[in-house]
Amino acid sequence: MTEMTKRQRIKAAIAGENVDRMPVAFWRHWPIDDQEAESLARVTLDFYTRYDFDFIKIPPSSTYCVDDYGLKHEFGGTLIGERDFLEPPVKKPSDWDQIKPLDIHKGTYGKQLECLRMVIAKKDPDTPVIHTMFNPLALATRLSGDEACFVELRRNPKRMERVLTALAETCQSFARAVIEEGADGIFMSTGAASYEIMSEEEYHHFGRPYDLEVLKAAEKGWFNMLHLHGKYPMFAQLADYPVQVMNWHDRTAGPSLTDASKMFLGALAGGVDQFGVLQCGTGTEVEAQIHDAVKQMDGRRLIVAAGCTFPVTVADGNLLAARHAVDPAPES
Repeated sequence: MTEMTKRQRIKAAIAGENVDRMPVAFWRHWPIDDQEAESLARVTLDFYTRYDFDFIKIPPSSTYCVDDYGLKHEFGGTLIGERDFLEPPVKKPSDWDQIKPLDIHKGTYGKQLECLRMVIAKKDPDTPVIHTMFNPLALATRLSGDEACFVELRRNPKRMERVLTALAETCQSFARAVIEEGADGIFMSTGAASYEIMSEEEYHHFGRPYDLEVLKAAEKGWFNMLHLHGKYPMFAQLADYPVQVMNWHDRTAGPSLTDASKMFLGALAGGVDQFGVLQCGTGTEVEAQIHDAVKQMDGRRLIVAAGCTFPVTVADGNLLAARHAVDPAPES
């Protein structure tokens, strides 16, 4: 089969067509470097070029989405590379009433757009790029902490509906801007669409409507990916979202790739356990897990990836093994 460009390969995987090889990409946090646009762009480009992955996911700090509301944080050396939340902007219930939509061309959101422009200017034109976003409900939890947020959702739903509407407006503005700047799509992460956190009814009320508003704003993107974070994801309930790719912890939380492929008709990004085999296994074990993922999907509709951001301690050899595991076998 003729060698495809990375863009052609991803588009074929989404459409369920034959590919010359399985597309593959992984992503991680870049602590310290993720605080400035230039340094994040530099390490992002270096990482994806070094491993020859099939698309670029810009991986900002998980705090960027609420920095401009006044969140205080620092990097304390976490394994996953995330920053520690020190002081939330919402300290008492009445603080929620101060939450308004942000101007995404200023502050930390403005830095992210600057980073995106730098990456697009220097990347291979045939390499797709998507930008990480967190859904409105995830922003709300970062503003106060999970417990305080969910207490207020249940105790004062009208107040929180107004808050989520304001946060959704910020997210919509950023999603539109990302696509207008030249990104191929967004990577929208959910944090509460999981049964250990919310019921289906609660998520249908406080999550889904606002998620769909953000995805509507990103509809001009052809490569929008939904990430379901959590131990018991509501995969079936969100499988009708208007995205081209779904990503979740398929190896540790389920559903399996095989079962998920029956619920979602686009491409599935997964197959590799980032805290198990990728972090602690050998290159041979990484390759075996990828070969199993390809088998589960019959070689179609798969983007080889981890279930989420991988730890900063993952061995270089395991990432190289993952990339080369999808190469066609040499002709004899």
